[in-house]
Amino acid sequence: MKTIQKTAIALAASGLFATSAFAQSAPAAPEASPITANVTIVNDYRCRGISQSNFKPAIQGGFDYAHESGLYVGNWNSSISWISDAYGPNGGISGKGATVGPVSAPIEMDFYAGIKKELIGEGFASDLGVLQYYYPTSGILNTGGYTANPNTTEIYAAQNFTFGAFTGFAKVSYAVSTLFGTVNSTGSYYPDLTVNYDTGVWGLALNGHVGYQYVAGNTKNGSVNWVGNAIANGTSNSSLYSYTDWKLGVTKDFGGGLSAALAYVGTTAATSLGGYFYSSPSGKNLGKAGGLVSLTKTF
Repeated sequence: MKTIQKTAIALAASGLFATSAFAQSAPAAPEASPITANVTIVNDYRCRGISQSNFKPAIQGGFDYAHESGLYVGNWNSSISWISDAYGPNGGISGKGATVGPVSAPIEMDFYAGIKKELIGEGFASDLGVLQYYYPTSGILNTGGYTANPNTTEIYAAQNFTFGAFTGFAKVSYAVSTLFGTVNSTGSYYPDLTVNYDTGVWGLALNGHVGYQYVAGNTKNGSVNWVGNAIANGTSNSSLYSYTDWKLGVTKDFGGGLSAALAYVGTTAATSLGGYFYSSPSGKNLGKAGGLVSLTKTF
């Protein structure tokens, strides 16, 4: 899931000229391009702490255009498996009155636009925008009311901050549509806080994150979570899907737009009836704590 800051890995500043004579004769540095691009390889794609690739590697990438006025637009994409997993032979939809064919949904495509301005002061950018999660799918004919369209629209407001070596942002995202295929979930929200600390040593930065996913709404005759696992009748309060997620990690800047990250992530996603609210076709908890390793190149 693209959250704008996903590709905002801080890069070290370029080196200074060795002598003042060189500096005086050097031409002015070219203006930075308003268009940036990125590509990432990661061992497990986690969206708000929940695995979207069934603990398997994912390839990701996108681009951003930022105008000097503060307006920006962008696109970010990732390989996924959670939708096709849900409708497979062991998925939660199978055998529950659903009519489905072979389901293909291999990619998440995020489109976003907004405006970012330093309204408070230098280093304190305020950010307002809208984000559309789009999942090209085929083969889903009828789910018997168990699921909603996985495509999701959120609006968000974020405040970025800088205090010396500390940078980060506080953000609130609000779903103006149903949330990732969960029925009756319009009005769900996700506040989160991310803090980074530049150690000044070997290009290393420490990263911390915490968020709370509140899932709104309920359904009388059963609910379905993000990965399509139907909950038995009588378990009607979909707020039981709500949980806290967290991450602790370190980022290494190699220069030239290349960086690597190590992180440990987890959630407080609940269990029900002996199973997990966010589970894989094999019954594994998709929100269980685990390690992430990623390599990112920005252009």
